[in-house]
Amino acid sequence: MLYITLPDKQVRRLSFYLAMEEYVARHVKEDECFFMWQVEPSVIFGRNQLIENEVNLDFCRKHHIQTYRRKSGGGCVYADMNNVMFSYITSEEQVGFTFNRYINMVVLVLHKLGVDASASGRNDVMIGNKKVSGNAFYKIPGRSIVHGTMLYDTDMLNMAGSITPPTTKLISKGVKSIHQHVDFLKNYINLSLPEFMDFVHRQLCDEDYMLGEKDIQEIEQIEKGYLSDEFIYGKNPRSTLVKKRRIEGVGEFEAHIEQKNGIIKNINLMGDFFLIGDLDKGLLDKLKDVPLEVGALNRILPDRIDDIIMNLMKADFIDLLTE
Repeated sequence: MLYITLPDKQVRRLSFYLAMEEYVARHVKEDECFFMWQVEPSVIFGRNQLIENEVNLDFCRKHHIQTYRRKSGGGCVYADMNNVMFSYITSEEQVGFTFNRYINMVVLVLHKLGVDASASGRNDVMIGNKKVSGNAFYKIPGRSIVHGTMLYDTDMLNMAGSITPPTTKLISKGVKSIHQHVDFLKNYINLSLPEFMDFVHRQLCDEDYMLGEKDIQEIEQIEKGYLSDEFIYGKNPRSTLVKKRRIEGVGEFEAHIEQKNGIIKNINLMGDFFLIGDLDKGLLDKLKDVPLEVGALNRILPDRIDDIIMNLMKADFIDLLTE
């Protein structure tokens, strides 16, 4: 696997590394690419999440924590210089195979360090019953991108304060509650964070490829899209109906439906579900001007929704919209 490097050790904004993933996916033709990165205190939320539901914006402003949206699904994550982020780009387009390969690759590296890690749930790497890594996935034509955290250590006060989790996920807010669900890799290995990153690099990759100044300039052009208000806030809808539900094995859902006389005029879907297809064209656009009732929804929706949102069954989606 090819390891992608930059010509300097400058710590950039989180949005730069998201843009770098896209650039590598489109322009570096190696079948598998990988790189690691770190950021100053930042919160990154999923493509279909409502920012006010997931991020304590007042806390972030007060504590100088930056906020960004990514193009993959999944939940909200806090990151800082005490942990490390992984990016994996592959030409394999089959979602299940790609995700399993990546997760198992990370688990195997931890096993080589003597850590009894395991894959769990939709996207997590666990030590015992606590999470040390959460990951998300999205596709562009011909390429798949997986990115995630490795929780070597972190500022727990910032993590607890910046992220506003749904009450269905955590019993209560705060550091104590989060400690019940996550653990630090530093508690299980004798390596410093730089030493751990070097170990991962050597274990996974057999060749390095350094990007040049022209590459960086093009990445910065892509980055502008991640920094636009339209991308960060554009999915925040005005609505007349809000339907909330957690679907086991799929994720949290919040449907914002604008309707008139029982007819859907506009719909947006928020949550930490895993998006693996085109949400707008494949699903939401089909619902416009359709009666908000079971029979009409059943006729208009495709039978297979789980190739758009991972593990989502058509009947469960209709129940969400009509309950």
